Amino acid sequence: MDRRFFLRGLSALGCSAAAHPFLTTVTLAGSDGGAPLGDHRLVVVILRGAMDGLDVVRPLGDPDYAALRPTLAGQTAPLPLGGGFALHPALAGLHGLWSAGEAGFVHAVSTPYRDKRSHFDGQDLLEAGTGTDLAPQARRDGWLNRLLQAVPGVVADTAFAVGREALPLLAGPAPTRSWTPELKLDLSAQGRRLLEQVWHDDPLFRDSGLAALDLAAETDPVALEAGAMPVAADRGTADIDRLVDFAAGKLRQETRIAAFSLSGWDTHVRQEAAIRGPLLRLERIVLRLKQQLGPQVWGQTAFLAMTEFGRTVHENGSRGTDHGTGGVMLTAGGALRGGQVLGRWPGLAEAALYDRRDLMPTSDVRAWAAWVMAGLYGFDRRVLEGAVFPGLDMGSDPGLVR
Repeated sequence: MDRRFFLRGLSALGCSAAAHPFLTTVTLAGSDGGAPLGDHRLVVVILRGAMDGLDVVRPLGDPDYAALRPTLAGQTAPLPLGGGFALHPALAGLHGLWSAGEAGFVHAVSTPYRDKRSHFDGQDLLEAGTGTDLAPQARRDGWLNRLLQAVPGVVADTAFAVGREALPLLAGPAPTRSWTPELKLDLSAQGRRLLEQVWHDDPLFRDSGLAALDLAAETDPVALEAGAMPVAADRGTADIDRLVDFAAGKLRQETRIAAFSLSGWDTHVRQEAAIRGPLLRLERIVLRLKQQLGPQVWGQTAFLAMTEFGRTVHENGSRGTDHGTGGVMLTAGGALRGGQVLGRWPGLAEAALYDRRDLMPTSDVRAWAAWVMAGLYGFDRRVLEGAVFPGLDMGSDPGLVR
């Protein structure tokens, strides 16, 4: 079988199947003898569901932020990052990496995707790494796959973990959810996720249904109101650890590029509680990856976590946020310069917003990824702008790679 055809088939399967919340992909790339890619490692995590960058890295110094988010802006005290920004407290474990210059963020980034705000289309474009001017059939290859095709001597394999990121069961360490005191709604975690998918595009069913499930399950309304909804210590931990340990084991050997996904970022309702679990899992991925790689390999690693689009600057009536445009990217690893919030901040004044509702994107997430690959592996700019990210203008080097 032709190697490029084989890789293309794996990429197409990964991009479509991994969009489903019950499936995650791990894609690994290495090279014969390690020569083409050297000693640097690249780890890419796709955050499925549109992570709210304005909640993760809060622009507290922006004079319009508090008024736009009267509930979300008043949550538990975030951690200062400098420059008027602060980190969501659920990522407190990354603050040490920030201080050590091993974690950072890029704000107001996006793909070229605009206006329709579909998770699946947005994720497809993010993983394809193309602009919107190409027909859908021309966007089937993933950008990491095209990178492999441009480098001689590269080998790859793909593994699938089915059922990772299982949500809490209705009985167990997580709070039991009930529809009414008289009737127990005995839904499995998978059943709840299925309802979320069915309801998703109907705001009436989605917001009302999910709110009803959450409100019926409140065993401690005061604690929930304060944002202290219990999160089981082992919620998804074992699956995440197996995922990271597998990738780290390969990266310590000949593998040089790894990519996988983390779902759960679609926070239309009660975002204060809904975003905490995904953030804790993302934090665990970064910290465990550093631990498992060890100081030497971590020092040669670049970690990028990106999402299909951001969320609205206004919080909605369900104390959540809806699909937006500009978002945030997390960077980590000893190979990157951390301890800074990069990207040009556009401001949150109404006239500065995209379509007067979203954070205005000021840079292309693909350009940051391209400059990381150029810095790590020495790839020619013409290859990155022409083959890996067709039609991209990388702009000037932001100096992210050490």
